[in-house]
Amino acid sequence: MKTTIFTLAAILSFTAAMACEHCKKYEDSKDFKIKSAQVIHNKKYGSLEFEITVEGTAGKTVPTAVGKMDMAPVLGYVFPTTLKPEDIGFNPTEGIVALALTSHPDFDDSPLWDENADGKFDNDGIVWHPHWVVLVKDERVKGGLSVKEYKKADKITKPKTAPDMPMYMDSPGYQVVTQQSAIRVSVPTYRVNNKVDFNYDAVSCYMQVSAPANGMSMDKPMLGVINVYSVLSGKLTLPYKVK
Repeated sequence: MKTTIFTLAAILSFTAAMACEHCKKYEDSKDFKIKSAQVIHNKKYGSLEFEITVEGTAGKTVPTAVGKMDMAPVLGYVFPTTLKPEDIGFNPTEGIVALALTSHPDFDDSPLWDENADGKFDNDGIVWHPHWVVLVKDERVKGGLSVKEYKKADKITKPKTAPDMPMYMDSPGYQVVTQQSAIRVSVPTYRVNNKVDFNYDAVSCYMQVSAPANGMSMDKPMLGVINVYSVLSGKLTLPYKVK
């Protein structure tokens, strides 16, 4: 695990300054400049309280829709952790387990949840919502990371709340709250196998979907990190511990 963390740290250090045309407009936004983060074990309510604070207004800035899945933008506040994939309901596999709070107006990948409470379950991807993902090194994208994929024929164990996509991604439905400079999410401890002693970091980033009309391209990942705006520790070393 330590080797993987330091490998990813090296990737991010090298690629942090690299940008795509679509994500340049977010580079200088204080809404993605992370000031602090914390994960608190709330024993009274049996939950883990994740929080990121930024220099600007957390969650105020959302992506501009492109009108299609291919090249669809995704903005995220992400907590890479030392949790294991099996702690969040997946089969054991290599990669970094991260809790990503995301917004993406072009698609909805949480079909079980109606985040904007309008009675429709397929139109609220722009509302900030959580995903558990497993991240892996990926040189196909400038950010150096992507959500781990698998073939549909593979025998994969996934959480019941995971969307029907061939990636290690879950849509757990936790409530995401934004308040001034903070974005927060509360996770019941039983949803992480009651693991309350782990390390984490905090990252803000721009991701992008690859879904060409003629089928998946091997040139790009289904969901890759294109640009990293802020890393709280500086080098993604996951030095912070649950309080």
